[in-house]
Order: sequence, then C-alpha cells, then structure tokens
Amino acid sequence: MLTRTCLGGGAAAAATLLSLSPSIRRCSLLLPSLQQTLLLPFSPRLVSYRSSPPPRRFSASAALATEEEHKVAVAGKPPQWKAAIDFKWIRDNKDVVATNIKNRNSSANLELVLDLYEKFLNLQKEVERLRAERNAVANKMKGKLEPSVRQALVEEGKNLKEGLVALEEDLVQLSDQLQLEAQCIPNSTHPDVPVGGEESSVVRKMVGNPREFGFVVKDHLQLGKDLDLFDFDAAAEVSGSKFYYLKNEAVLLEMALVNWAIVQVSKRGFTPLITPEIVRSSVVEKCGFQPRGQNTQVYSIEDSDQCLIGTAEIPVGGIHMDSILSESDLPRKYVAYSHCFRTEAGAAGAATRGMYRVHQFSKVEMFVFCRPEDSDSYHEELIAIEEELFSSLGLHFKTLDMATGDLGAPAYRKFDVEAWMPGLGRYGEISSASNCTDYQSRRLGIRFRPTPPEGVQNSKKGKGAGSAPTRFVHTLNATACAVPRMLVCLLENFQQENGSVVIPDVLRPYMGGLDVISPK
Repeated sequence: MLTRTCLGGGAAAAATLLSLSPSIRRCSLLLPSLQQTLLLPFSPRLVSYRSSPPPRRFSASAALATEEEHKVAVAGKPPQWKAAIDFKWIRDNKDVVATNIKNRNSSANLELVLDLYEKFLNLQKEVERLRAERNAVANKMKGKLEPSVRQALVEEGKNLKEGLVALEEDLVQLSDQLQLEAQCIPNSTHPDVPVGGEESSVVRKMVGNPREFGFVVKDHLQLGKDLDLFDFDAAAEVSGSKFYYLKNEAVLLEMALVNWAIVQVSKRGFTPLITPEIVRSSVVEKCGFQPRGQNTQVYSIEDSDQCLIGTAEIPVGGIHMDSILSESDLPRKYVAYSHCFRTEAGAAGAATRGMYRVHQFSKVEMFVFCRPEDSDSYHEELIAIEEELFSSLGLHFKTLDMATGDLGAPAYRKFDVEAWMPGLGRYGEISSASNCTDYQSRRLGIRFRPTPPEGVQNSKKGKGAGSAPTRFVHTLNATACAVPRMLVCLLENFQQENGSVVIPDVLRPYMGGLDVISPK
C-alpha cells in the first residue's frame, strides 16, 4: 500500500514508500529481483496520511495552493483521473525540465518523478515477463501430459498467478504515485518569457497617460459612499467581510460592462456562453487549480465532489472534455459570463481594500481551443482584444510580459494588463491573457484529428492511410472584463470635482443613455 504525505514546503527532496504485500513476499523466491524492483527510497519527510480533516460547509482558505499542499491533500488517495503526461519527453529532457522548475519556483520533485518512472518501467517489464511465463505454462497444459507433469504445471501456474496479481496491484499503486508527483510539474515556458520574480516582468506596451486632476481625488470607496453605489457594511452582516451590495447606478454600470464586453468580443467570432458556476473538483484540478489543501482559492462544497468556480475558464475549459474534435472545427472561441468565487483570505490591507479584492464577482472571460501551431498567434489576438477594449474605455494602462516566477502551473506565457487607479495611487491588475498550450488539454482529454491530405479520407475506425494520429489542442484564456476592478478604474479615473462620475461614451447605450452619475 502506498502511504505518504509531504509536510511543509521548501524541502528539496521527497520520496515514496511502497510496502510489499504478503503475497509478493511469498513469491520472492520465484522472483529474486522483485524486492529490489519495488522498494523505493524512504525519506523522513514522508509519513502516513490516511484521512483528511473534515471540511467545512464551504471548505476554503487563502492563496493559490502549492504543489506540496496538493500532495498533502491527496496523500494516501489514488488519483481520480490521470493526465496524459509525456514521461518519456520529461526523462529525455530532464535538464530543460529541471531549469524550468527552478525558474518558476515550483516545488515539483523531478528526481522523484524520474525515479518513479524508472521503477514503473522495470515493474511493468516484470509484469509482462510473468504474463508471458503464465501463458507459456497454459500452452504446455493443452497437450497430453503425465499426471505428475500436469500437477507440476498446475502448481507453477498457481504461483505465477499469485505473483502476477500482487505485482499488478503494486503497478497500479506505483502508477498512481507517479501521476501525483508528475502532475506537480508546471507547463514548459515560452523562450521569450523573462526569468525571475514579478519585478522582472517586462512592459510590452504603455497606453495613454495618467489623468491630471485639479482637485483632491477620492478612492472608489469614498465615491461609492458619496454616490450611494455600494453597501459593504450590510453585506458584512449578511455574508461576511469582502462582500458587497451594488446599488443604484452601480448596478446599471455592471450590467453595461458585461453586455458591452460580450457584444464587442462576440463581433470577433467568439460564441457567447453563460456557464455553470458549480463544477466537479476533478475539472478544477484538470484546469490546473487545487481545490483541496490548506491554501486554496477554491470554495469546496462539503460532502460533495463539487466546487464553486473561481473563473469561467474552468467550465469553459471542460466543455469539450474527453472528446476528439475535427481540425476543421478549430479554432473554437468562446466568450463566457459567470459569477466567480474566491476565498482571497489573507489578502487584507490598504492595497486591496474595497472592491479590488472580493469573494464574489462577475467576469467576462475569453477562451480559445486551437491547433498547437496557432496558439502563439491567438495569444497575441487575445491581448490585442483586451487592449482595444480598455483603450475604448479611455483608461491608462500598461501590458506586461510576466516573468517565470509569476506564472501559474498551466501557463506557458502570460500577459497582464495593469490600469492606473488614481484613488489607490497605483497600477492594479485588471486582466490577464494566458497561453496554456497542451497543459490543460492533456488533463481534460481534448484532442483533434488532423484533416487528411486532399483526396484522402479518414477511416471510419480511425485507422489506415487517411487517419493521422490525434493531437492535443492548445487552450488559451483571457479576461475581457473583471467587473469590480473595472468599477474601481471607471469611478476613480472619471470622477469630477463636483463629486460626479462621467460614464465612458461606449457604455452609455447600455445604460439607457445615462452619461453622468451625480450626487443624490
């Protein structure tokens, strides 16, 4: 039985204990190399973890879970799903993978993955050898035999069967352990991504200039109070901190932002969606988020395998789960509206006050499924759409190519957009655009079948000269409009000396022609 957990982060090494079952021990004389094949190195860092603490009604905590916390959460439990990880590529490119893990500050243990993979291959060979021997014994028994010879073959077949059953069980457990460790390895990284922490990120583009005010500016909290747009106090009594009521024109402004964003993006060939807001935890995991563990942004529903979504990226990513698309169907481009739920605990402070960081918010998300050779160009298309949207609102912002240390596990490359928020006195992130290549599709099981050459048809059974091997699609996601951050930007940037706020021209048709929010 595999029993393990990882305690804390930052330790360089991790290992696994695979205990030999009694049936394997009984077969040790038959298989002299078996114990050497199965025993894995042991580290004091590994202990048994057979059960997890009982979850709360909505089990949640602070920040994005680390790979180590993911492993603690699933310790002693077989994976509920398996990613199509290219272990051979990882082994053959171990130096590149090791450098990538280091650059991205990941706690993934490459040495352990390679060790487990080697042991898996050895054990697999042993299983295949036993199966061949068992088949050979079965073939010998088909002929006419002396009773003593037949009895000897029966005994030999029985011993082989016992050994094979035990080995197959341990092969499954070893495969599970290999999956758990390998799933912590982050995606590869685009060669142009700057190496380092967030401070190493590079500005790609600067749009507009900060507005110069001839009066003392207010932040969005004060503006919301003066204009009767928010109620944080009542929401705190009803729901807790970091929730809010929108009131009066703020409601119209949210709806205007959502409708405007969906209409503008739909014009560019994106299919509009409204997504489920509760999804299976396995789908959350396959998209690269950790729904369990001490530090997670995900609200998990007690006594259920379901979670509240933190972004529409998750349900949209799963819309083609376990399917094979036709190349002619690509790209598939979606623009999705949803409410999003994030724990965001531990993020209190002046920099995140008010609506900048909340537990529940509305968002419009873009998502693309495409061929691998097209993902870089669609990444540029997504960031161009974001820049066009924010420019049309009259915002001053900058686009950044985020450094390796700021990339989440799924992202191959990520562009962030940070807008100037005069009331907060700083730039704040309002959107991001990520190319996840095949990281998510290998977990979600989304492939496409290439179009055969002209004059050749695909075989109905997927075989033959006209049937090219299926390939994993690439996935990309980008924010068209995260409503609370946009409200912060609009209120703070377009405030007037008399306390009113001017509505950007592009939003006025969606607000019944209202052009100014005035004091009551």
